[in-house]
Amino acid sequence: MLQDKDRIFTNIYGLKERNLNGAKMRGLWDNTAEIIARGPEKIIEEMKASGLRGRGGAGFPTGLKWSFMPRESDGRPHYLVINADESEPATCKDREIMRHEPHHLIEGALIASFAMGAHQAYIYIRGEFIREREALQAAIDECYEAGLLGANAAGSGWDFDLYLTHGAGAYICGEETALLESLEGKKGMPRMKPPFPAGAGLYGCPTTVNNVESIAVVPTILRRGGAWFASFGRPNNSGTKLFALTGHVNTPCVFEESMSMSMREMIEKYGGGVRGGWDNLKAVIPGGASCPVLPAHLCEDAIMDFDWMRENKSSLGTGCMIVMDQSTDVVKAVWRLAKFFKHESCGQCTPCREGTGWMMRVMERLMHGEAAVEEIDMLLDVTKQVEGHTICALGDAAAWPIQGLIRHFRDEIEYRIKNKPGIAAE
Repeated sequence: MLQDKDRIFTNIYGLKERNLNGAKMRGLWDNTAEIIARGPEKIIEEMKASGLRGRGGAGFPTGLKWSFMPRESDGRPHYLVINADESEPATCKDREIMRHEPHHLIEGALIASFAMGAHQAYIYIRGEFIREREALQAAIDECYEAGLLGANAAGSGWDFDLYLTHGAGAYICGEETALLESLEGKKGMPRMKPPFPAGAGLYGCPTTVNNVESIAVVPTILRRGGAWFASFGRPNNSGTKLFALTGHVNTPCVFEESMSMSMREMIEKYGGGVRGGWDNLKAVIPGGASCPVLPAHLCEDAIMDFDWMRENKSSLGTGCMIVMDQSTDVVKAVWRLAKFFKHESCGQCTPCREGTGWMMRVMERLMHGEAAVEEIDMLLDVTKQVEGHTICALGDAAAWPIQGLIRHFRDEIEYRIKNKPGIAAE
């Protein structure tokens, strides 16, 4: 269990000042120039040593991702793009950083951009985040006034500009290449890869796209050392992380905790337990709507990290759990997710454009008990035809909840086909 002295985000609940003075009192912007003076190689090596994996859901090693950027410029500018398009249902951790800890993100952007040779960075913020944008813009303005951004940023000798761009509320723009398209003023549709953003990203220039939390933890890691960060969690799953609990818990919340902590311990300690007690638990979606659901018997020993979730055919995702008690109609819940992904598909890839609608319609019939038992396997087969056959991971995100439902709750689907409950759709 994480001790208070090891927490990176000490104002995540907004109980203290979020302005520049408050941030400095909490240790930010302290000798930033000295960190930058270590040079790009040392900074990237320290990030690799920390074992930090991307906090946006994919879990790719952050230091390794930074190292893909060209060492020498070929004349094209380098860019850092920060993905603040937190559109995954039930995910609300980055929002708290932007509202209450914006200087973590801004200082992290400066250091990360320097390490990758970028003089400009863009924060692409979700369309629905109005107050978050205002808080972040106010913090950026403060930093320009204090000389922490702009020419000779923070006295480091590095010129750096940070821009905030507001999206229009499209889920697909959370995918890094669709985000880049939107940032360039085009329709947010994913690009084919290769070329990867590190070779040709924003405006055709070398670009790295990182999640808000991945960048916000950088200053603290470099101050305390990569070995300190790596000391939390299991090997290959190291560090502290922001988690969240929503759904049928007594105290829904966002909290910072060590990786690899047990799911039950998190729910009991931070969520105040499952509504009606642990025995009333039915299932948990462990990391945002796209992660396959886990039934209660697996949640008993579940560990909140990348490897355990993968081994048990789910995903850590963003670490924002949706807890469902016995009152939940899990078939209807997954139908609602299928409806969401169908709505948010950009329509570029045929398997996703056609498959998400097809899966949603079959799920609706299953929910009403109007389908045949044989259609369960047909639906599973279609999810396999969508999964892995699209440019981006939205097809996978639409398929995985349905696969998890059939894997663990097939008996419930069959029961309602045989009993035809006729539940009204919402």
